[in-house]
Amino acid sequence: MIKTRRLVLFVITTILLCTVLGGLYGQQVDATTAEPDDSDVRKSISSFSKLLDLVEQNYADPVNSDKVIFGTSTNGLGAIAGMLRTLDPHSSFLDPHTFEQFQEDQEGKYYGVGMQIGQMPGKMGKLVTMVIEPMPGSPAFRAGLRPGDVIIGVDGKSTDGLDNAKVASMLKGPKGTEVHISVSREGSDQPLQFNITRDEIGGRGVDAAFLIHPGIAYIHVATFNEKTNDELIQALKKVDEKNIKGMVLDLRGNRGGLLQEAVDVADHFLEKGQLIVSHHGRNSQEKRWFATRGNQGNEYPIVVLINRYSASAAEIVAGALQDHDRALVMGEPSFGKGLVQSEYPLSEKAFLLLTTARYYTPSGRLIQRNYANVSLYDYLYDRNTALLPHTEITHTDGGREVFGGGGITPDVAFTDPKLTPTQELLAQSAVFFDFGKHYLAVHKTIPQDFTATDDVLHEFKDFLTEEKIQISDQDFKDNQDFIKTRIRGQLVAVIYGEGEANRISILNDQLVQDAAQHMTQAADLLANAKKYMASRNQAKTALAHP
Repeated sequence: MIKTRRLVLFVITTILLCTVLGGLYGQQVDATTAEPDDSDVRKSISSFSKLLDLVEQNYADPVNSDKVIFGTSTNGLGAIAGMLRTLDPHSSFLDPHTFEQFQEDQEGKYYGVGMQIGQMPGKMGKLVTMVIEPMPGSPAFRAGLRPGDVIIGVDGKSTDGLDNAKVASMLKGPKGTEVHISVSREGSDQPLQFNITRDEIGGRGVDAAFLIHPGIAYIHVATFNEKTNDELIQALKKVDEKNIKGMVLDLRGNRGGLLQEAVDVADHFLEKGQLIVSHHGRNSQEKRWFATRGNQGNEYPIVVLINRYSASAAEIVAGALQDHDRALVMGEPSFGKGLVQSEYPLSEKAFLLLTTARYYTPSGRLIQRNYANVSLYDYLYDRNTALLPHTEITHTDGGREVFGGGGITPDVAFTDPKLTPTQELLAQSAVFFDFGKHYLAVHKTIPQDFTATDDVLHEFKDFLTEEKIQISDQDFKDNQDFIKTRIRGQLVAVIYGEGEANRISILNDQLVQDAAQHMTQAADLLANAKKYMASRNQAKTALAHP
């Protein structure tokens, strides 16, 4: 009974924090609260305490109160997590291991395979450990792991019943050691097997910066961690910002990160004093962030690339540049994550991430996508059923309509072409990774300008036969360009590094090439916005001084 009372007291503390404190201890927002009438809350707590006592005393088997309160991956959600789940998809309870991983994502440096994983409900509702995203250039990325892969085993041990923190700790280990990962993938009848050598995972914020055409720079911002702004400064120096004629700023796959880093990145491209983002909530005072440094007169045209995995801080940057007509946005609608989480230390071993406010772009549109009456699985993965029509219309500095309430809608829509059945088969089998090892074991090295000749293609086809991957001669011929590019990228990555392989991939990216052709349209947006704003200011002056 003493233990039960301790747990109930913990739940009471958590509930009161959620319902009363708002943002008092939040690291991201300040809050003000009125004196609450907590009589209903106290009644609910009393009912919960009685319910837990009845369960402990009368349930058919002994009850582990810790599991009832905190939950595990085997019995589903505990009381705290279940309570938070009724609020929104992003408020969460963090145990010490999960909080450590959360901090690693923000500060980022550890040894492992380099992928984000999470406990997600599978199709049957059971929680599984799923690959959220292999980090670009990481061992997991090079091995061929994909978003949506379900990790079913690590080093021969099943992950069934293990929570996210346990699986993450199994994947980490000393640099240079090997880990065997088994995953199930939709469309594959049998589990896929990966042997991956652990390496340092640095969590680079800016992982690519070079010229894709004379005078046209390309920069990919992978995440917003504590080093992103510093890395952007170095990237701008690398591409000689003062002399470029345009920039492709790629935010695809960027799931967000630190707010201040997003503000600092947007600051580089906007005029000094322009609003970047604001947020406020029921008990959270409105706070605004403005460009304090400004673009220093660098007004080259910018095209921003986004997709369905661009979220949170990435949406703040894309939304700010779009609202001020500073950039043309191309790609897919972004994820739509515009909720502000504040950190609350509940005890030495427990933390709460509680949504306390919402983000708004400079024009006042809400970034957050509607999550009402949508399951967590559909909210995270099923874009067809989770997306709802836009409910807000605002206007950019140049008077253009933009939409809120559903992420950032691109000015120019583009969806990556679907892989052909043959391409899907080859990509899912990880055969390019295996062939790379096989080829280099025989040929030892390749020149930096390597291309897959007819002899290389013949060797690859023989390798497919050995691996019992059946592709007809016609399908092989029809997909030859795809095969050549993948072989080249894999071999270059091994010999000359992931950065060079990534450059090859980017130069063959259709959306990147299309973006380079839209620089004139991006320049027109900014020019028209300046004219529009000047005209409005003249009209206001005329009205004020008739």
